[in-house]
Formats: sequence, structure tokens, C-alpha cells
Amino acid sequence: MNELLHLLKANARLTNAQLADMLGKTEQEIADEIHALEVKGVIRGYTAIINEELAKSTEVEALIELRVTPKRDCGFDDIAKTIMMYDEVETVSLMSGMYDLALTVKGESLKEVAMFVSQRLSAMEGVLATATHFVLKRYKEKGILIEEEEKDERSMIFPC
Repeated sequence: MNELLHLLKANARLTNAQLADMLGKTEQEIADEIHALEVKGVIRGYTAIINEELAKSTEVEALIELRVTPKRDCGFDDIAKTIMMYDEVETVSLMSGMYDLALTVKGESLKEVAMFVSQRLSAMEGVLATATHFVLKRYKEKGILIEEEEKDERSMIFPC
């Protein structure tokens, strides 16, 4: 991966001046390179990683696996494109293994997510089976620790 992309992936808040210093380029070269990557669609967006507990979010997140029948001449693409149009769906990925597609879905309650799965996904033509896993707690996301470990201020005592 390109060094600029690696740095942006680790911290998208780095300024062009900081990136220029790190990469030995000018700010204008960095700005031009980032713009070109955005225009080409290599950079698709920027996001923040949120500790939902500290943000007091009541949203529910679920990981959903789908086993589907691929369509002739387009494979899994058509059903993936249909599924990704729902507002509840955060991510859609083609997977290897027992299930074909993996989704991340968000809703206001367990019931709302369950209804989405039972009424929308399970009823969709080509969906053979679903497995829903509710996220109970997130420890790490995209390489970032969500919850820092509490430091133990007590001294460690080792026997001699």
C-alpha cells in the first residue's frame, strides 16, 4: 500500500503539512495526491471511530451472515447491491465459508434488527439462510482500542 494511504488509514486527521513532513514532500504535492486518490475513488470517505458506550449510544449492532443462491451471469453482485441499499445496512462483504455474505446492520433496538432480518432479508428472493449475531461490546475497531485498560497503581511484589 502506498505510504500516504497507510498514514491516512492510521490517522485521517493528519494535516497536509504533517503528511508532507513525514513523506518528504510539499504540502501542495500531498494535497494534489489526496485529491487524485479521491477522484479515482481510491479514498471513499473519512470516518471517526466512536466508543459507543461513552457516547451513550442506544443503537444496536448485529453481524448477519447470509447463505444465498447466486444468480446466473451476475453471481452474488445483484443480491449484494439490493441489500446494500437498505439504510440499516452498514457493510456488505462477500465471504468464503459456510455463508456467502456478511452484513453489519444497525438499528434502534434488538426487535428492530430482528424484524429487519425476518421481514426484509429472510423474505428476499435467493436468501436461503441467515445467522444473526448481536454485538454486545466492542474492544477494538480498525486497529484502535475502544476501551483503554485501567492502570493498576498497586506495586507488583515478587518473591525473591
